[in-house]
Amino acid sequence: MDGITHSDAVLWYNVGVFGEMGYGIPNPSDDYGTINPTIAQFVSGAGSQLFTIMHHEDARQRRPPTLNTIMRIHRLYQSSSRMLAGRMVPSNELNMESQHIQVGGEIFRVFPVPYFMVRNSYMRRWAGFAMMMISEAMQHTENARSMEVSDNFVGLMGQYLRRIYTEMAIELFGKTREEALDPIFSLQDSDFQSYNPHDAFPGTEFVDTVPPLNRVMTEDQLGVLRDGIPVSELPQLSEWPVNLRAVYDRLRPDGTTPEAEDLAAGGTPGQTGTMPTGAASRFTQGTGAAATSVPLPPSPLP
Repeated sequence: MDGITHSDAVLWYNVGVFGEMGYGIPNPSDDYGTINPTIAQFVSGAGSQLFTIMHHEDARQRRPPTLNTIMRIHRLYQSSSRMLAGRMVPSNELNMESQHIQVGGEIFRVFPVPYFMVRNSYMRRWAGFAMMMISEAMQHTENARSMEVSDNFVGLMGQYLRRIYTEMAIELFGKTREEALDPIFSLQDSDFQSYNPHDAFPGTEFVDTVPPLNRVMTEDQLGVLRDGIPVSELPQLSEWPVNLRAVYDRLRPDGTTPEAEDLAAGGTPGQTGTMPTGAASRFTQGTGAAATSVPLPPSPLP
């Protein structure tokens, strides 16, 4: 996989209709695989569960997620936490070692999910944390360890899982920060039975619109993604076109502001209702008749 990656941000899966719909994948950087079976399973397991969560119809709504999605996030948190806790080897314990064999290793598999155009702010934020976690796992140096994962690795993964779960508990279940940050805290059946976030969420129906219905994917259409894609088989990918680096490279390539450039040139900074000369020049590429507009990304879903 070769592409323009100026950071470890979520990559835009710009492949056919999935690119038009704003799909994203965790950024593996140049780390394509692992010889650590626990990390391989963690990456594919978390990615597969996120794939299921983000393809639920809740992602197309602006209101808080339904209990269906909440329960799936709860299970993601529980299953991932239990696996990591069960396989972690603390620093003061001996690691299991082989005598004669070396494992063959695996290529990471990633699962493209709706992300950049997701209407649901809760789900988009938590999906971002989950993909950051998966990227951390793929780039972690313990991928060179053939059998064990340390408490350091588990702690790094756990901070993302815990942040998702804590925010969900506080913002949608009304738990206090002290309750949610308790190391043994877990939502109970009674919490799920009383789930009703709309009491604290302002209604938006009178200004909301129906999401586009021509982009509702069937299980057959998603079949090409369902088993994950080996990182080594990904096409050339890049960041989502609307990103801070692209904007700053265009407007402030040398770290100065357009207004400062105009003043340094002896001119007058841009006035109200006008664009400074320095800024205007950055919205085109080239000069004269050959100048072209800077390409824009796909329009976001209404």
